[in-house]
Amino acid sequence: MSGTCSTLKIGGHDFTCKTVAYFHSEKGRADFTVPLDDPADESHVISFSGENGHRTQANLYLLAIDRMLLKSKERPKVDGLPVPAVQSSSGLCKQVGNFAAGQVSSISCSATDDAGKTYQLQFESDGSPITIRRVRQSAPTIKQDPYR
Repeated sequence: MSGTCSTLKIGGHDFTCKTVAYFHSEKGRADFTVPLDDPADESHVISFSGENGHRTQANLYLLAIDRMLLKSKERPKVDGLPVPAVQSSSGLCKQVGNFAAGQVSSISCSATDDAGKTYQLQFESDGSPITIRRVRQSAPTIKQDPYR
């Protein structure tokens, strides 16, 4: 989803963003993921993560947050990508709009981790239709090491 973050605060520090992604796994976990416009770290990404999100109205989706996923250039990498640090948290994300209709107008999230650090997001869409991609897990295509 493209747009702007009128608010993006992590532990009292302000950031900006231009896009938010929503992921939903087959097992029920969902994430609102935000790549931060951080000139000091091109790998700086946060995700508000929870299970059992639900639609309370045709136009309103709620996701209770139970963990924050934090990626940065300081994190260890697997296959070239940072592995997120997982922070137990509590909070809530609200999405106004409808994925099925291809339109989401806003997303707001607020969470606090167990150490008291706060995370706030207020994202407004630029009105462009959202891009939806379905990704399914498949068997690995890389051949295993025959010398193991």
